[in-house]
Amino acid sequence: MTLAGAVRLVAERELALRLRSRWFLLGTLVVIAVMAGYVLLQVSAGGGEGRSEVGFAGQASVLGDRVTAEAAELGLDVNATTVVDMATAREDLAAGSLDAVVSGTAAELRVQVAGELNPRLRAVLTELSRQEVLAAHLARAGVPDPEAVMAEANATRIDVTAIDADDTGSDQRIAIGVVMALLLFLSITTHATFVAQGVVDEKSSRVVEVLLAALRPWQLLLGKVIGIGLAGLIQLAAVAAAGIGLAAAAGLLTPSGAAVSTLVWGAVWYLLGFVLYAALFASAGALASRQEDAQAVLTPVTAVLVVGVVAGFTLMIVAPGGTAVSVLSLLPPLSPVLLPARIAAGDVVSWQVALAVGLTLTTTALVSWLGGRIYRNAVPHTGGRMALTTALRGR
Repeated sequence: MTLAGAVRLVAERELALRLRSRWFLLGTLVVIAVMAGYVLLQVSAGGGEGRSEVGFAGQASVLGDRVTAEAAELGLDVNATTVVDMATAREDLAAGSLDAVVSGTAAELRVQVAGELNPRLRAVLTELSRQEVLAAHLARAGVPDPEAVMAEANATRIDVTAIDADDTGSDQRIAIGVVMALLLFLSITTHATFVAQGVVDEKSSRVVEVLLAALRPWQLLLGKVIGIGLAGLIQLAAVAAAGIGLAAAAGLLTPSGAAVSTLVWGAVWYLLGFVLYAALFASAGALASRQEDAQAVLTPVTAVLVVGVVAGFTLMIVAPGGTAVSVLSLLPPLSPVLLPARIAAGDVVSWQVALAVGLTLTTTALVSWLGGRIYRNAVPHTGGRMALTTALRGR
């Protein structure tokens, strides 16, 4: 068997084991279900806030259609009904079946509410009353066609030009970037941990002794990293595609070139970050012979990543364009998580991306070399946990 063939064989084995695992499928479905629930919550919350039941009484009854139309322009869904009995209307207000009751004339509107009036509905009613007052004054001033003057005034709009056309949908891009960063953090740490657990399982069950009789240590390690990494990438792509599809179907997200670019960069940084952390976790796992020992070895590595990510996101919220955020996002342990969020927000320049990629690749090569040495020397070792210095020396 060729060297590449041996690596491919190990990778195919690891990929098949992960994809056939019920926990892999269950975990993917659970994450998608959680995102679906969140999308439904956003839709229902948005719908409840934008819907108002309004009753119109007396002379104000003729204003129902106008209020409904003008409220729709502000994103407020008004269901206008005619009120016949004010006593019954007040009971409906107290019961919550009506949000407001409008009475009086168009120039002197009176509104009754149970608590507070929706600010957008207040703006619609106020503007409508102002228009009626203005129309009355125009008529008394002898203007031949007050309605034409009012129509011309209402049609007046300001001309807004964005000097940065690429900034369109920045809120969506930032949201996608944050979600992608969180998914990258979870996926990288989870699947890198799978690499370490696989190494420990093979050591404790003595399967590694059989495998090393036919394979070189680096072939076994590389194949394991590739196979588990592909499984993680497939899961990440499925979750991201499902999330974007759900958000787009619910009207919460408008797919754009910037959003696609964010996803592409997410995939790139997943691969870079996974290889880096898989080498670290595999080396740590090789030092242990039991899962209990593996947790003790992996905890310091995971803690560094968690602290760095929390600090990075905190700084991005407090000072998104600060020097501290820029420096942290360039450090190889944190770049795979923080830099995609900065790219999505448009807060990074090309040379920073290139520098981060170069530093990450250099660090990955160094870690892989050291990890390969540790793995080669520590994997055959059984019994208690092996010291790092002993694994590096090879004796």
